[in-house]
Amino acid sequence: MTEATRRRLGTPCWVSLMVHGLGTTQHFYRDLFGWDFVPGPQHLGPYVRALIDGKEVAGIGQMPPDRHLPVAWTTYLATDDADETAEQIRMCGGTVGVGPLDAGDAGRLAIASDPEGAVFGIWQAAAHAGTALFGTHGTPVWNELVTRETSSVSKFYQSVFGYEVEPVVSADFDYLTLHLEGRPVASLHGVGHALPRDRGSHWMTYFEVEDVDRTTAHVEELGGHVLHPPREGTSGRLATVADPEGAVFTIVRTRPS
Repeated sequence: MTEATRRRLGTPCWVSLMVHGLGTTQHFYRDLFGWDFVPGPQHLGPYVRALIDGKEVAGIGQMPPDRHLPVAWTTYLATDDADETAEQIRMCGGTVGVGPLDAGDAGRLAIASDPEGAVFGIWQAAAHAGTALFGTHGTPVWNELVTRETSSVSKFYQSVFGYEVEPVVSADFDYLTLHLEGRPVASLHGVGHALPRDRGSHWMTYFEVEDVDRTTAHVEELGGHVLHPPREGTSGRLATVADPEGAVFTIVRTRPS
């Protein structure tokens, strides 16, 4: 269990979810991950921050009733200057859909998409540095871009955020790890025609859990759905699930390194 420090450009620093039913979604994640909730900035409408042991781990907001956007977890990448990074995103072929705008005294943000359409956020921290706890049940542990192929979109992320890229050398596995200062921080996974037609390219949030099989069963008990049942992966045992509103995420019991 470690606490967060200020992140350098490109480091995943926060995950957030916009839903239609804020109360029922809080109930789901409270039961699944043991989250408590406190009010957060209300600049885009009702919004709460999820806590474990008093430490902030994620955010959930309520979508305006007239908005019918996909319900999905959004990965935020750190920046020291949201306006400058937003301009860089545009120059490199991405799109900025929201902001940059101030979130009260918490910081400054923008919501963008890469050239393949995968949505992500950028966060310039002020009072709120981002996720403050890692390595325990219910905390974000990894972020992965699921896309058709990695070669072109990796250039976008390298240009905007300065990642070093380490490929997995395999004829049938299109996978890149993104590094900052020699440390792995995220990954890109090219899945070709296996990319879901209803989602397209997207960032996937991984949450650490104590027991993948038990948590997967609990997802269904709480009204969620299992998309890929528990299986062994390179980093540990994992499953891909969705909450009752359809937000997809992966749960993993990370194998000790």
